[in-house]
Amino acid sequence: MSEKKMTSSRRHHLKSLVLSIAFNLLEAETKQVEEDKAAYMSEHCPSLDLPGSAQELQELCKKLHHQIDKVDEERYDMEAKVAKANKEIEDLKIKVVDLKGKFKKPVLKKVRMSADQMLQALLGSKHKVSLDLRANLKQVKKEVKEESVEQVGDWRKNIEDKAGMGGRKKMFESEA
Repeated sequence: MSEKKMTSSRRHHLKSLVLSIAFNLLEAETKQVEEDKAAYMSEHCPSLDLPGSAQELQELCKKLHHQIDKVDEERYDMEAKVAKANKEIEDLKIKVVDLKGKFKKPVLKKVRMSADQMLQALLGSKHKVSLDLRANLKQVKKEVKEESVEQVGDWRKNIEDKAGMGGRKKMFESEA
């Protein structure tokens, strides 16, 4: 069986019934709150009888001060309880988030960047930084020894001089 659609007039009628019932409930609730408030005030705050003499007025003031102190202590205790309850609620909320929020960290890709690109990414595109490592190195000039052919002489002559026992002696003497 197919369900019949509700006509717009029927829907409007039901909506108005629900709203009227809700309105009546709200009125009853406000009346109940007023009655509760009046009962509480009559119970906790009796009507004030102002005495005629100064002595009786001072005693009444002392009595009222004691009642005020008592009410302040109760208020402070209530505030401490509420603060403690709020802190517990916050801690429990954090625990719930911690328990719910367990997720795997995504695997990060390795990115190959040059030192110039890395500095540009860190410092932003405004700063032009060039990292030339060779620029800071000390320049050393290499001296090329050019020995003339006359100084070197004939290699066969040097070998003949060093040949034999006498030659070894000459070789050790020349190195030392």
